[in-house]
Amino acid sequence: MGFPSSSDSPTQYIFMVHNLIEQCLVFNLSKEECMEALSKRANINPIVTSTVWKELEKENKEFFESYNKRKETTKRNPDEFPGTSAGNEGGTAG
Repeated sequence: MGFPSSSDSPTQYIFMVHNLIEQCLVFNLSKEECMEALSKRANINPIVTSTVWKELEKENKEFFESYNKRKETTKRNPDEFPGTSAGNEGGTAG
């Protein structure tokens, strides 16, 4: 899954990495945590993950500003955001 086969186009590979990054965001991972997870679990080069992440940040500046701010808040107050701690499913819609 980590490397494109001869039938995969670079565009498909980037799209796959994009989708995997979105899954990392759902699990509230930082960029570094996402790079590590995709490297270990999907055999994706961290440089690729970082590059796609940076492009997503450019295209979705407001989202990432809010996401990063929320991550900082959850570091200080992990119980403030239901659904972000292990074993607590659900959470609040925003």
